[in-house]
Amino acid sequence: MGLLQFLLAFGVFFFSSVVGLGVDPSLIISVFQDFSPGADFTGVSQVQGFHDESRAFLFQGSSRNVRVPEETAQRMLQKLRGKSEFTVAVTLKQEQLNSGVFLSIHRAEQRYLELESSGQKSEVRLHFQTKGQQTHTEIFPYTLADNQWHKVSVAISASHVTLYVDCNRIYERVVAVPLMDIPEDASFWIGQRNSAHGLFKGVMQDVQILVMPQGYITQCPDLNRTCPTCNDFHGLVQKIMELQDILAKTSSKNGTVQCETIVCPPLECPDGSVPAYVAGECCKKCQPMCLFTGQELVEGDKRAVHHPTGLCLLYECRGRTMHKVQNSDECPELKCPEAEQLTVSDRCCKVCRGHDFCAEGNTCMEHSDCVNLDAGASCSCKEGFRSLRPDNAYCEDIDECAEGKHYCRENTMCVNTPGSFMCICHTGYIRIDDYSCTEHDECVSGQHNCDENALCFNTVGGHSCSCKPGYTGNGTICKALCDGLCLNGGSCVSPNTCVCTQGFTGQRCETDIDECSEGFVECDSHATCVNLPGWYHCECRDGYHDNGMFTANGESCEDIDECKVGRSTCANDTICFNLDGGYDCRCPHGHNCTGDCIHDNKVKHNGQIWVLDNDRCSVCSCQMGQVMCRRMVCDCENPTVDLFCCPECDPRLSSQCLHQNGLLTYASGDTWTENCQQCQCLQGEVDCWPLSCPPADCDFTLVPEGECCARCVSDPCQAHSVRNDITKTCEDEHGITRFSGSSWLKHGTECTLCQCKNGHICCSVDPMCL
Repeated sequence: MGLLQFLLAFGVFFFSSVVGLGVDPSLIISVFQDFSPGADFTGVSQVQGFHDESRAFLFQGSSRNVRVPEETAQRMLQKLRGKSEFTVAVTLKQEQLNSGVFLSIHRAEQRYLELESSGQKSEVRLHFQTKGQQTHTEIFPYTLADNQWHKVSVAISASHVTLYVDCNRIYERVVAVPLMDIPEDASFWIGQRNSAHGLFKGVMQDVQILVMPQGYITQCPDLNRTCPTCNDFHGLVQKIMELQDILAKTSSKNGTVQCETIVCPPLECPDGSVPAYVAGECCKKCQPMCLFTGQELVEGDKRAVHHPTGLCLLYECRGRTMHKVQNSDECPELKCPEAEQLTVSDRCCKVCRGHDFCAEGNTCMEHSDCVNLDAGASCSCKEGFRSLRPDNAYCEDIDECAEGKHYCRENTMCVNTPGSFMCICHTGYIRIDDYSCTEHDECVSGQHNCDENALCFNTVGGHSCSCKPGYTGNGTICKALCDGLCLNGGSCVSPNTCVCTQGFTGQRCETDIDECSEGFVECDSHATCVNLPGWYHCECRDGYHDNGMFTANGESCEDIDECKVGRSTCANDTICFNLDGGYDCRCPHGHNCTGDCIHDNKVKHNGQIWVLDNDRCSVCSCQMGQVMCRRMVCDCENPTVDLFCCPECDPRLSSQCLHQNGLLTYASGDTWTENCQQCQCLQGEVDCWPLSCPPADCDFTLVPEGECCARCVSDPCQAHSVRNDITKTCEDEHGITRFSGSSWLKHGTECTLCQCKNGHICCSVDPMCL
């Protein structure tokens, strides 16, 4: 079967398992199945769900800690780690105006996956990590906090994200690819971000993370698909290639070698044979025996019989009988004095003292040396080895460390080596000689890991670090300590010294610079300057809208023809006339116009005032045929003020909020900026959303350190983001044309990554690769 045929067959099997047989359980993280936040958790109770007899959980109050136990969380998150295709699904009923988190997977300030709904801003927000550990927030304008049941799913497939609500596709966008590089110590929360923030209020059930694209099919089976996407097919190809690579690597691996000493069994040899060593064998074997002059010889042994007359006869043991060996060769002439000439037992010819018997062949194995003797050769174990049998032909290593036969002294560790041992210095010590080490002062040598704002203290076998006065941390990382902390994204750069982000000032960066009132900004006459925490923008006035050619000063604001687009509220008996920035309802000549208004298909008389049925906080009036609606004006001095509509007037302590650092308290209605987000406290709940940034109309932008909004830069290699123009190409070192936005490894390197940025080549070394 070819690769393509295999992929198609595998694809059919995969998708039939999804479409026809249901989702593979190994691909589902079913939160309420593995974790039940019932009676054991304050503020959570089990209630009737969306379907009959289905299980759901009611989340209430502000004192709760619904965190999945660590062991259970790790078992769940193991399925999600490293994936770029998954779906978050939940069925819920959220209280009106509540801003809360459905689920949050995070560590400290790093949010790896978080889904929340803001009733205050009428938004659904998805937070996740991208390459470089950057937190990305995708905002979908939609109201879920309406006290109605909804099925919600957010499907992510690489750089594609889709929001489904009640089985309707609401938004589909291209985003940065999520990086589910979730650490082991990440925490998993349900119905809140942590113990103090993002508290969801309402009912949730069927909270699931499906590790597959388009997992919304579990909520909406009628929207099932029958064909794989290009991304699915690409994933199948990648999996097959990975399997082939694993198979190749596995096939090329050598097995692990383990050695054990062979135990020789006892021999009982029959008559006419004796135990004897045989070449290439560890243990003795029964060999045929010959008796010669009272000696027991085995097959192949030779003996010479020397007569006083000088005659010599040579015999060899063969077939249990000594046979005479015909030796017609004359003995070679010896080059040594007669006194140095020796007679040996297995030959007739004499040899000189010091003759090399080992060169004639021997049975000495590895770790055993052949030693020449006067009348023959013998085996001797090498230094550091001991004999495994009496003839020393086989030897084994001596573990000097285990047997205490080493000379390693204090501050060292003995490590056995073949035939010897080594003395390794303990951590924090340096070598004196082969057998001893002394303490190493890392603080003096500079080989320590203390922060530049820390003091180094040498200790036995190591060192310790302590932050200097005015700094805080564990010694390896020390940050400047500012009294009262730096607010609104400010950075504490030295003791009690804050550096503020753009748009803020003050000793603790507590004061927002009002660019509008201080005359820093001049907006077009059709726009008005709106101050934001740390920023501003020119917003089109009522009756005007942007024509799509955005300009920072509002010159792109043009008049809305309310009569043409149907946004006027003129009564049936009046005629709408467009005006610059508004419209007028005029009575035709000869008619008696009443000035009444039509609102929600109902007649409202001229001068009538009413409250909207679906929003008790908005008041409308009919004025000469025009319906005028506005948000109720909040007078906090009025004792009868409606706190539901005016949460900023709520004086109760229970309506106060705790800042993210846990040290500051805000009253209901207060706003502040934290980590490039604008936050507001309303009736004890904190809601945060990304700061609005004006568009940067240029090709190359970067976000300076400590700032939140992108700025234009002239050097493309400094840019974090590029508005790619595919007509501007680059030519790499091999002359290959590269489109803008493409990247490649530089030839001859493994860690140098190059990228084409609108005709400019920018290369950098990945430090994680080295």
